[in-house]
Amino acid sequence: MSIKIRQLRAVEANIVHDLAWNIWPHTFKDILEEGQIKYMLEWMYDINTLQEQMLTGTIYFAVEEFGSPRGFIGVEPNFPISGSLRIHKFYVLPDHQGKGLGRVLFNQVVDTAFDLDCRKLHLNVNRYNKSVEFYKYLGFQITGEENIDIGKDYLMEDYIMELELFS
Repeated sequence: MSIKIRQLRAVEANIVHDLAWNIWPHTFKDILEEGQIKYMLEWMYDINTLQEQMLTGTIYFAVEEFGSPRGFIGVEPNFPISGSLRIHKFYVLPDHQGKGLGRVLFNQVVDTAFDLDCRKLHLNVNRYNKSVEFYKYLGFQITGEENIDIGKDYLMEDYIMELELFS
């Protein structure tokens, strides 16, 4: 099979970094100012920051097609509460969207949630991001909204979305 998913190690943080820098400018070009995109990439996708996350409990998976990384997802067990699995980052290269790679990553997250006895998936997503519809398609429900001041007069305007996996 040409599609493979694998857990990334801290020494592979550059894979997430490189993918994010290729995905974000396209994904957010119509939603955020260029300066905010750059600011958030430098803040959230710094290689040292990613490595620290990987060493302290955040699990990253990459989806590969023909041996090349095409997307990634980062999850944190028991956040924001015990029994929840928080999806922090979930992205696929724009020219590889619609090919089922996001579904492969999502299925891995569901498997991980079951392995860790997490009964709920939880995420934040920009209210204007077209992926809101993808999350709804997967079964997520909007449970709230929040505006997060991230500094430099930038704001993240997010939906909070959740999916109950099993009771």
